[in-house]
Amino acid sequence: MSETVSTTERDERILGLLGDAGRVEIAVLAERFEVSEMTVRRDLDRLAGLGRLRRVRGGAVAIGPEPFARRFARNAVAKDRIADKLVDLVGDGGAIALDASTTVQRLASRLQGVSNLIVLTNGPDTFFALQDVAGVTAILTGGMLDRRTGGLVGPVAARSTADLAARCAFVSATALAPGVGSTEQTLEDADAKLALVAAASSVVLAVDHAKLGHHAAARCLTLDRVDVLVTDLDPADHRLDDYREHCQIV
Repeated sequence: MSETVSTTERDERILGLLGDAGRVEIAVLAERFEVSEMTVRRDLDRLAGLGRLRRVRGGAVAIGPEPFARRFARNAVAKDRIADKLVDLVGDGGAIALDASTTVQRLASRLQGVSNLIVLTNGPDTFFALQDVAGVTAILTGGMLDRRTGGLVGPVAARSTADLAARCAFVSATALAPGVGSTEQTLEDADAKLALVAAASSVVLAVDHAKLGHHAAARCLTLDRVDVLVTDLDPADHRLDDYREHCQIV
């Protein structure tokens, strides 16, 4: 039996079907959702760009969270633009927290010129990127290395953040949607980010525009917990309208 659903609902159904069967076919999805095959191709291409599936001839197959190096290369121009904006929000002195995301790692390499800054991170790649940055004392949380995401996770990672009084946490997300907030591909990654956020007075969320209007499996931050939203878009872009009442847009 066919059914007509919105773009967001199609995304959820497609991902659900992938979770059950491991593969979806364009022709079958087009008939099921009463849309054209071109529409389905655009849906699959968009979800592939978010790292939610892998495109194959005639459809798509399920994938797990991607390795750090592969995620780092995706949407590089957008992530660089975001990192350039983030630098202006860091400031000198005190402590900040950085998550293990590829977007936030780009900020780490731009911290030249700061002074007396303590940076706590659960990202080994970010930690090592900070080693030669003058004025920065980098601290790596403990925990287990999640090879799916490249971050340190688990109860040890969470406990090691509790002693830090950070003035700001800089985190990214797999997806961000009104009414849902930020979401991650794994519960472990969401828990690690929540621990960093709990240690901070304010929160800066950095996501590229391809992640807007979508959500992944694990809930993380509500929009009311986000103080500043940083994207690669112009702050006046209409695609950010749903987020303005909750946080500052940069």
